Amino acid sequence: MQGLTTSNDQNAAASRLTLSMATTPKEVREVQRLRYKVFIEGMGLDALRNPERLDRDAFDDYCDHLIVRDSATLKVVGTYRVLSPEAAQRHGAFYSEQEFDLARLDHLRGRMTEAGRACIHPKYRSGAVIMMLWAGIAAYMQKHGCEYLIGCASVSLADGGHNAAAIYHALAETNMAPVEYRVKPHLAFPIAPPRSDNRPVMPPLIKGYLRSGAWICGEPAWDAEFHSADMFMMLPLARLDSRYARHYLKEGEAA
Repeated sequence: MQGLTTSNDQNAAASRLTLSMATTPKEVREVQRLRYKVFIEGMGLDALRNPERLDRDAFDDYCDHLIVRDSATLKVVGTYRVLSPEAAQRHGAFYSEQEFDLARLDHLRGRMTEAGRACIHPKYRSGAVIMMLWAGIAAYMQKHGCEYLIGCASVSLADGGHNAAAIYHALAETNMAPVEYRVKPHLAFPIAPPRSDNRPVMPPLIKGYLRSGAWICGEPAWDAEFHSADMFMMLPLARLDSRYARHYLKEGEAA
């Protein structure tokens, strides 16, 4: 995928971006360092701090890592890790299975790509980076012949879980998956009853999934380590909004 570029008139700093796949341990460490800065330092997760200043887990060795760089500085400014069905089989599970029972999706395992650890440097959150990453995911899915994109999207519990509850109630009415795609959390986040004065504030990642045509597939899981409620989301490519399909698949072919 080396050499894919884009421009963003609203942000001069984002006008020189390149998309690639990590191919060396050094590049993977660059990804892990950005994730550490955003997830652990940025969210104040003191319990996860470490001397190496890297966010990593056992899945990193099995995943492919998409990278967006600022070509002027060569710094990694965005990343997404993706897990192919073959790699998930080698590892023995998808990352999501740490939080959800995916038994109902067993028949789709060979056609699912999992995306996670979406991470963008705070100075590059104008939209161009995430669009490039999604184009990279589209190319990856085409390469592996996958028809379903799955992953967990997190909602912070810093407000006591009020926003997570509001988001779940809103999406349960409008974007809940058909029953045959429902999954169950291993540790469910306790959802409070809906309140008329509690309007959901959607995180950008969830907004992006929803605009593309994704579902939530059941109640959220409680991620105590990252102090979040995690929504299991699925995007069948057959449901991909036509506007986004034209963009992502065109960019994917270019990639």
